[in-house]
Amino acid sequence: MAAELFPAKKLVSSASSSSSSSAASLQQQNLSNNNPAPGGCSWQGLYPTIRERNSVMFNNEMMADVHFVVGPPGGTQRVPGHKYVLAVGSSVFHAMFYGELAEDTEEIRIPDVEPPSFLAMLKYIYCDEIDLCADTVLATLYAAKKYIVPHLARACVNFLETSLSAKNACVLLSQSCLFEEPDLTQRCWEVIDAQAELALRSEGFCDIDTQTLESILRRETLNAKEMVVFEAALSWAEAECQRRDLPPSIDNKRLVLGKAIYLIRIPAMALEDFANGAAQSGVLTLNETNDIFLWFTASRKPELLFCTKPRKGLAPQRCHRFQSCAYRSNQWRYRGRCDSIQFAVDRRVFIAGFGLYGSSCGSAEYSAKMELKRQGVPMAQRVIKFFSDGSSSTFPVWFDYPVQIEPDTFYTASVVLDGNELSYFGQEGMTEVQSGKVTFQFQCSSDSTNGTGVQGGQIPELIFYA
Repeated sequence: MAAELFPAKKLVSSASSSSSSSAASLQQQNLSNNNPAPGGCSWQGLYPTIRERNSVMFNNEMMADVHFVVGPPGGTQRVPGHKYVLAVGSSVFHAMFYGELAEDTEEIRIPDVEPPSFLAMLKYIYCDEIDLCADTVLATLYAAKKYIVPHLARACVNFLETSLSAKNACVLLSQSCLFEEPDLTQRCWEVIDAQAELALRSEGFCDIDTQTLESILRRETLNAKEMVVFEAALSWAEAECQRRDLPPSIDNKRLVLGKAIYLIRIPAMALEDFANGAAQSGVLTLNETNDIFLWFTASRKPELLFCTKPRKGLAPQRCHRFQSCAYRSNQWRYRGRCDSIQFAVDRRVFIAGFGLYGSSCGSAEYSAKMELKRQGVPMAQRVIKFFSDGSSSTFPVWFDYPVQIEPDTFYTASVVLDGNELSYFGQEGMTEVQSGKVTFQFQCSSDSTNGTGVQGGQIPELIFYA
């Protein structure tokens, strides 16, 4: 599942010199050749530092005084270890080998840790090298937590934070609570709130535990239609039936949802969504369906177990990059040309849309082809119409879903407008704008063929969630 939830990514970092990597590579080569160590009895002289010599001993039978049988039954791997090195790197290993309750055993079984993750932890302890990949990072975090290797655990959390997206945010929320990582939990909530509909429709949402499901359904700041929340809960219920070896019948879906069904704000749906969706799903009892219909239509409303108030969602913020606007008899013209600007932020945000100027000659309708790119690669596109009333106000245009923007990388916001030839335009543009807790930086874009730049033009606002 991790391969699907995380982008193809690998992190290798080391505080050691390049010769340390050579030592580890040479050691692995010697293991495959059944040699105990490079260079026979004089191998120590090949490596000038203790770190490099320790690297040679990683996963090496030579001088091993303990062995680990790692992995679940049927998938075990026997791994050699050296008590002194392990005890220096982990307080748990120190207690295990040298503490008051230490046991003199030469083989230790560890069925709850996967072999690749255990080896990744040992590689850090022996080689001072962090080697993480998407397939094993969660299991490596588990191993680092179990054996109290805090710097490796922090590196795992950093890896997960940089890999965080709507596709894996729900699963990582569940894991971050399990591992007691509040910073990662907060990052997960930021993604889930801002990109709620994408997160709820992801495959990972169906893999979460009941407690995490309830915490998401209870969330006041979800930016999602309640019908999307309802459909996601049914998808989770079907997956939960499979996990419990139950037929995915309507009755069993209701059974596995339990009281979580009442966390879905069904009375806050649009009446059409309720009538065509939830009311016909079969998950609600006949009495519940009747009472909710009465809630929508009757002046005397029945009491319901469901929450009736809509979720607050997130309030969009606006970064305005011009200090004034103007219009002239020969500007701002369009004719199918592109207005574009590049921007970067100092923390993760989610771009929901742009604010655009409208006609300076009375009310008019525009068609806007809007696009957001990163390093030339389109991230979101949409063609949308908007109506301007002839004022100098900005008019919002929205993407289908908010787009995740990472810090310290320049993105390109572009729009091609078709409509009234003359519109307002911004002037006295700023290269840096502080908007709430987020700092935006702007620079000119080579995609801009209609005159928009840092100092003036179109796209006066970026609409975002933070």
